[in-house]
Order: sequence, then C-alpha cells, then structure tokens
Amino acid sequence: MLDRLQVLADRYEKLNELLSDPDVVNDSTRLRTYAKEQSGLEEAYRAYEEYKQVLTQLQDAKAMQEDKLDDEMREMVKLEIEELDERRTELEEQIRFLLLPKDPNDGKDIIVEIRGAAGGEEANLFAAELYRMYAKFADSQGWRTEMLEASVSDLGGFKEVIFSVSGPDAYRKMKYESGAHRVQRVPETESGGRIHTSTSTVVVMPEAEELDIVIHDKDIRVDTFCSSGAGGQSVNTTKSAVRVTHVPTGIVATCQDGKSQNDNKDKALQVLRTRIMDVKRQEEEAKYSGERREKIGTGDRSERIRTYNFPQSRVTDHRIGLTLHRLEYVLNGDMDEIVQALTLAEQAEILEREQMKQ
Repeated sequence: MLDRLQVLADRYEKLNELLSDPDVVNDSTRLRTYAKEQSGLEEAYRAYEEYKQVLTQLQDAKAMQEDKLDDEMREMVKLEIEELDERRTELEEQIRFLLLPKDPNDGKDIIVEIRGAAGGEEANLFAAELYRMYAKFADSQGWRTEMLEASVSDLGGFKEVIFSVSGPDAYRKMKYESGAHRVQRVPETESGGRIHTSTSTVVVMPEAEELDIVIHDKDIRVDTFCSSGAGGQSVNTTKSAVRVTHVPTGIVATCQDGKSQNDNKDKALQVLRTRIMDVKRQEEEAKYSGERREKIGTGDRSERIRTYNFPQSRVTDHRIGLTLHRLEYVLNGDMDEIVQALTLAEQAEILEREQMKQ
C-alpha cells in the first residue's frame, strides 16, 4: 500500500510542476486535463501526507518512553501514543478505500433525463419534483444546472426533462440516481383520499466531451421545427427547435429551450454525444459482466430503486435497505446522507472484490 501511495504522491507533485509550466498554462486542454487529474489524487495525497506525519510522531513518542520520565509525563506520552495509534488506524482505513479502483467517469459533468412513467399525470408531477430535488442538491454542492429540453404536461409536471449538471464530482455523487423512483401519496386530483402509487424514471449519464465522441456531419440528420409548450401547442412561428438524428445508431436528441437555432443544435449535439457514449459504455460493461446492466427497467411500479412515501414522510432506498423519515428535507435537496450511504456500500463491494482477487 505504501508503495502505491508513494507513486501517487510523486505523480501529484509532478502535476504541481506541470500546472506551473507556462506551456501548460497557455494550453487550455492540457491545463484542464492535468487539473482534473490532480483533483482526483488530492484526497489520497493529503491523507498520505498526514499518515507519514502520524507515523513520525508515533515513532518519536515511543522513543520518549525509553527515557527516564516522571509518572505524569509517562502518562501523557502513553495517552499521546494511544491517540496517534487510533488516528493511524483511521487513516489506513481511509487510504484503503481511496486506493480502490475508481470509475473513470467520476469527475465528469453529467446529463440527467427524468421521465414520468407509470401513473399518468401524477407521474409527470413527481418527475417535476425530482427535477427540483436534484436542482436544489446541485445548488447545495455549488454545481451549475442548465435546462436542455423539457416537455411540460397539462398540470405543470414534466413528461420529460433533460438537464446538465456541471461541477466537481457531479457524476460520482449523482450516478446512484439512475433507476425507477416510486412515489406513494394522495394526488391533488384524487377526491376520495386514496393513496396512489406512481413511478418516474431517472437516467444519469457522464457528459461526453467532443474528444470522447466525434460526430461527423455526414452521420447526422438535422431537422428544425417550431417550439411547442404544454399540450403540444406551438409557442412561436420560428423554426428554432432542433432535432438531431445520428444515422448509424438511430439515436435522437431534441432541444427547443435555447435562445436560437444554433444554440439548440449545440445542446442537442451535447445530449447526442452523451447518449452515444452511454450506449458504448453499457456495451463495454455487458462484455465485462456478461449481462447488460439496465438502468431504469420498464418504469413499471414494481421496478424501483427508491420509494418516497408521503403519508409516512419516509424515503427508502431499496438497494441498501436505508430508510429515512425526513421526506420533506430530501425533496428539498438534502441528499447527502443517501449519497454517502450508497458510496460506502459501493466501496465495501469493491473492497470485497479486490480482497477476493488477492
């Protein structure tokens, strides 16, 4: 472990030098690449630096025990050794997790797609609540969100909403949200007071950069049309909305929320690249695991990763058996406890796999 940490520390310090190199500073692509790499190493580097300090302090404290000390001083040294030993164990555990194989997409920005699934208009209304929940969570993390496409339902929900999230560790913290989200509550339209169960689906994809996926003009078909509002009615007479089709794969992306046709085309291409990369990533995972990991299933009520129960103010994540009785706070973007629990569960699973390899 110490050898791996030293290699990591050497690379971190080399990146420090590179980021001060005028040639790198004047090359935005290299500067961004090196800065992102260094950011990914920083937590482990800081932990390793503290670990070395603790080992040195521990060695010095044990050496003091060999000296002639009075009872009071001997007790103080004993307590210091116990505290340092405890901190050393904590750091070793932290470092062990930090050295686990990482998802190469963890540091990327993301594109999120939310759709109302089973449950009609109630599912669309819940899709809008999920969008607001993620927007508030993003705001709490200091991330930036941008609406790329939205299809508004008659009651103000979302049949579909697509948005981007930009910021440090956006994919690492949000990737667990892919799946079917189930809501149990009495809809506003329900006169009898009966609890309904509806489902909205979420897909979180690491955003593809132009270097990740190159799309040639000859491989796409661009169609323009008038933007539409709730219920499908036209909201303008200018063909500013854009639909881009990737002919080789049949993947389609549409955008109508931009200020101009060019703006909408750029956003549609951004979504298209991300969808193409996501398909390729799933195909690679299928080859590795022998089975394709489905993110959202069919959106049926029985297929869910999380349930939001309004009568009991309860949120339950079924993958790890976590239940929180603070629904209002979660829907207001207070998702840290859920994200941390899912992260720890994934780390434990990876650690177990790594130990089985040894």
